[in-house]
Amino acid sequence: MKRALLIIDVQKTFTHPQWGKRNNPDAEENIKQLLDEYRKKDEEIIFIKHVSKNPLSGFHPNHEGSTFKDIVKPLETETIITKEVNSAFIDTSLENHLHERDIKEVVITGLTTPHCVSTTTRMSGNLGFTTYLIEDATAAFGIHYKETFIDAKTVHTVSLATVHDEFATVMTTGEYLQRL
Repeated sequence: MKRALLIIDVQKTFTHPQWGKRNNPDAEENIKQLLDEYRKKDEEIIFIKHVSKNPLSGFHPNHEGSTFKDIVKPLETETIITKEVNSAFIDTSLENHLHERDIKEVVITGLTTPHCVSTTTRMSGNLGFTTYLIEDATAAFGIHYKETFIDAKTVHTVSLATVHDEFATVMTTGEYLQRL
């Protein structure tokens, strides 16, 4: 079965203190392990880049934060798809790109678990792709909701739980690499 590794929004803006504390500080290292393995096997790799139209956003193209983190930078020959919303499938070429290459399996990594990662995961599953979400190759930040602060680990865990076995199979980097 042909597969693709999606690396979602691993951009420098997520290092800004405004985001607060996140869980899983090794997410990028785990993404790099997967990326290295996909490169060795000459498998499809797709980088997703969030781009904002707001010039004040860290995701705006004129902002240094919009660039990919060095640890998982794409090669010139690798595909980059830009998006303006939380799903990598909405108003992008991603779905057509996958179909044109007869890709049936999508492996999802990146930032952040409750936002672009989970939304893309849900859509991938709904579109009929066999989808894997790599739990230690993604991360979340804490969230304020009304008078409550929900810590990053809880946000991450709940986000994974809401997609597992319905939209995707959630597993660790090690578990996924064993099945490759």
